[in-house]
Amino acid sequence: MSLLAGRTNRLVGSVIDSSTSLLQKQSHDIVRFAIGSPAEEAIPTAVFDDLAPAVLTADAFDYAATEGDPWLRGALLDLLSDTPDATTGERLTVTAGGMQGLDLFGKLFIDPGDLVVVESPTYTNGSATALSYGAELLEVPTDGDGMIIDELKAAVGRASRSPKAIYVIPTFQNPSGTTMSLDRRLRLIELARSWNCMIIDDDPYAMLRFDGEEIPSIRSLADGDPLVFAVRTFSKIIAPGLRVGWVDTDPGLQQLLINAKQAMDTCTNLPNQRLVAGYLTGGFLSDHLQIQRDRYRERKIAMQQALADHFGDTASWTDPDGGFFIWVTLPGVDTQGLFATALAEGVAYIPGQAFSPGHRFTDALRLCFASTAPERIREGVARLSRAVDHG
Repeated sequence: MSLLAGRTNRLVGSVIDSSTSLLQKQSHDIVRFAIGSPAEEAIPTAVFDDLAPAVLTADAFDYAATEGDPWLRGALLDLLSDTPDATTGERLTVTAGGMQGLDLFGKLFIDPGDLVVVESPTYTNGSATALSYGAELLEVPTDGDGMIIDELKAAVGRASRSPKAIYVIPTFQNPSGTTMSLDRRLRLIELARSWNCMIIDDDPYAMLRFDGEEIPSIRSLADGDPLVFAVRTFSKIIAPGLRVGWVDTDPGLQQLLINAKQAMDTCTNLPNQRLVAGYLTGGFLSDHLQIQRDRYRERKIAMQQALADHFGDTASWTDPDGGFFIWVTLPGVDTQGLFATALAEGVAYIPGQAFSPGHRFTDALRLCFASTAPERIREGVARLSRAVDHG
């Protein structure tokens, strides 16, 4: 008789995270479009080196307050104070990256059998977290303006029950790079209120807009509505290895979040909280973000030009105004089956079906342009083209 808990059959893992280990085992040159991380040169290691002697004092290696180190909380509140997402200490809880924010939501809200709506395609790790708490997932199609709200209403109608939560990445979505329109954000909030269900507003990329007009976050549009659980992170805008993020929630949830986090990891890594606090209070973030926006715009354009050169009318792809990703559709190509050939050719990506609980999008794939220089992007797309030809 197995001693494993019944929930283990719902721990599906992450194709995205597993690709990190896979790539580390390769000995040949690979253009890495798979992992959604900032460019190596985008990590402010020199600034961290300068900050370290001042911020990593002896007390920085002690336990921290579960809700977050006061210095980081103050710096974060100051950072947000000049934005539409200005908040208060009672709403803010520091987490170990955005993923812990999603996990804390699951701990607090998802019971086995609860219906959770996800975008289709969606972020693998987000849907996997909901599954790990026993959720039943309902995929709703997206287009260039995000989740299709009419399809959401129809899908919930067919399910004959209201969802417990709707999980969205509204800005420069992972994996598609698309952004939910203002009208759809407002309609989504209206529907959530009518169903009395939560919205998980997972928005890690909003500060990386390099084109187009800014759209207010779901969190700001809902004006403090307790039905919105906002998840944020420094992983995409500073460095993923820091594992520092935050959630913005109804104040009545904070003690529950503290209780849940104390049963998980006690506190977020304090040395890294101090590094982030020093970075924010030192005034480094604004210039850093502008440099990254310019860099990512250049890289997106390079990838789109390379796709046009090598695939012409045989493929289609999205045109993001920010973030990290382009979603490519290759009609007639099994991108899961193509992966081994592409890896042998020296290029890595994430197959489309990894972003669908129902394993849809077999002819699609996600490419990250953020972490690769333009000349390497062109080489990587050329390798992808060769793989398709050989496949």
